[in-house]
Amino acid sequence: MRPEVLFPLFKPVTSLSGVGPRIAKAVERVAGEHVADLLWHLPSGIIDRRYAPRIAEARAGVVATMTITVDRHIKPANRRLPYKVLAYDDTGTMALVFFHGHSDYLRKQLPEGETRVVSGSLEQFGGELQMTHPDHIGTVDELEKLQSVEPVYPLSAGLTLKTLGKAVAQALDAAPDMPRDWLDAEHKKREQWTDWRASLLAAHAPGDDLALDALVPARARLAYDELLSNQLALALVRLNMRKLPGRAIQGDGRLQAKVRASLPFSLTPSQEHSLAEIVADMAGPSRMLRLLQGDVGSGKTVVALLAMLAAVESGAQAAIMAPTEILARQHLASITPLAEAAGLSIALLTGREKGKTRDAILEGLANGETPIVVGTHALFQEGVEFDDLALAVVDEQHRFGVHQRMTLAAKGRGVDVLVMTATPIPRTLTLTAYGDMDVSRLTEKPAGRLPVDTRVLPIERLDGVTAAVRRALDGGGKVYWVCPLVEESEVLDVAAAEERYDILKTTLGEPRVGLVHGRMKGKEKDAAMQAFADGPPGVLVATTVIEVGVDVPDATVMVIEHAERFGLAQLHQLRGRIGRGEKPSTCLLLYAQPLSETARSRLNIMRETDDGFRIAEEDLKLRGAGELLGTRQSGLPEFRIADLAIHADLLAVARKDAQLIIESDPELQSERGQALRTLLYLFERDAAVRFLRSG
Repeated sequence: MRPEVLFPLFKPVTSLSGVGPRIAKAVERVAGEHVADLLWHLPSGIIDRRYAPRIAEARAGVVATMTITVDRHIKPANRRLPYKVLAYDDTGTMALVFFHGHSDYLRKQLPEGETRVVSGSLEQFGGELQMTHPDHIGTVDELEKLQSVEPVYPLSAGLTLKTLGKAVAQALDAAPDMPRDWLDAEHKKREQWTDWRASLLAAHAPGDDLALDALVPARARLAYDELLSNQLALALVRLNMRKLPGRAIQGDGRLQAKVRASLPFSLTPSQEHSLAEIVADMAGPSRMLRLLQGDVGSGKTVVALLAMLAAVESGAQAAIMAPTEILARQHLASITPLAEAAGLSIALLTGREKGKTRDAILEGLANGETPIVVGTHALFQEGVEFDDLALAVVDEQHRFGVHQRMTLAAKGRGVDVLVMTATPIPRTLTLTAYGDMDVSRLTEKPAGRLPVDTRVLPIERLDGVTAAVRRALDGGGKVYWVCPLVEESEVLDVAAAEERYDILKTTLGEPRVGLVHGRMKGKEKDAAMQAFADGPPGVLVATTVIEVGVDVPDATVMVIEHAERFGLAQLHQLRGRIGRGEKPSTCLLLYAQPLSETARSRLNIMRETDDGFRIAEEDLKLRGAGELLGTRQSGLPEFRIADLAIHADLLAVARKDAQLIIESDPELQSERGQALRTLLYLFERDAAVRFLRSG
């Protein structure tokens, strides 16, 4: 399926000269396994070799390219001393210094009495001008081949700049001239962008520091290509979803009215607005694919329940899937009393249900007697059948893959899908990650939620913090104490959960302290969290596994040790674990000096605001998209060239461009359409091409 013009780019990096299996592993760590991956590995700096002084004029502390005559070699008396080669020109003398230098090799490179060109960093040592381990040694004829400005690439262990530079140069040689550009000609002209290959070569050959800027034409064009491939792929997925047969699901409102009457509060305006959007989608002829975004505690579950009741009112079934058993049980606990008010019973299906219990649940789903089920991954396993599933709700979507979402939707006919996330995502990221969905946002906190008092303290005040925790416990409160690591590390001097647990047990008394971390088995974790919720432990020492966890209204204090090591989104999620009851709550962010500017900004933002969407936008600016949710586990796309904090304007244009393409040429059959197919393959969006008829 992949166009022939791209074949050379999808060979393994081992096909390049000088890249054996060992080097390939290092290249894969930093760039990827294909030749194409090296094209997207852009320079992060330059070495300017244009400074070419005579010895007497040379300045220490800079990179210089110098023409010298070799005087003599001085072999060290013992191996701890460096090997020296003395050299001169008509203005003075200098030394070339080599640690662990091999005499035979160096005499061959630098024969006495011969003229050579050397390039590297200059330094003064004991009144003598020195160049330690020159980057380049060659004859005067070879000087012309030496790049006057050399690109510097991000490296990984086991990889030198010289080796990687040679590999990138070969990858650029393999990059073909494309038979037709996939860009809109008018847009390309307006932006003054060059053809794809020319832009690629320019991006890899920066003439100065300004050429490293993400917005220079060469880099901007490549970033736009990547964003366009992302937006076009999402548009094709969405188009395919729309083509699948859907069905109109319309409730009569009787069950929803009973639940609303039993609520101790009214829905917020954004809850009402989001629900109206969801219900309208369900009533339409196409399948719904909608994302419901809301901060921790913004009331997504109630909105989802009312949507599920609309499905039940129409005579069908609904399911809600959570990533962990503890979260599934929490949904069950919050939904059950409301469903009972409407006269409905709800089933729970996780990996824990076995034997007759499980058989009874499966029978209820298959014969339609169970209208609503709450569950984990167990819901989309084989053997789970529904009488008539009409709505699938997926909570914390970033913990599931798209494939899992689709598998659950395949359990019924024309199933509507509602995806929920409590991780506020900036608008730009929503477009790149969930561009195939419509989006509803819950922007207010429910009535009665008290703001959390957030304080930032140096780690030296740990004794005072422990005393405050003791006071909170004596007053009947509960405390989360979060540490960055599970056990002590020699590399990082940060608090370890197990060590902190041992200290607090001694200080506060053993029965009052519990422990939970990511290395525990699922059941152990759930048991530790449940024990904390039910008591007696009043303090739960934890790693970030509690980001999404059991609801504990009595928890009023959150201590986060080494808060400077956490991302903003993570700090916000952790803070959201407290302030769920009627008592005032406090979040203590403990930091160690020295604080970087980024860490300082993060902690200040946490102190200033509890608006998850503002925090997410600030996090994007501070850290870039790749780290925002820990891309690998979040299902967010990884961008190699585009930076969403910088290229947000390009993303908006790419989105509009993709929409126009889908409207005018949905099968990508035109001349530009064929070029766009190549673009999709180039950025490995192969799955999107499969939705097209071959051509």
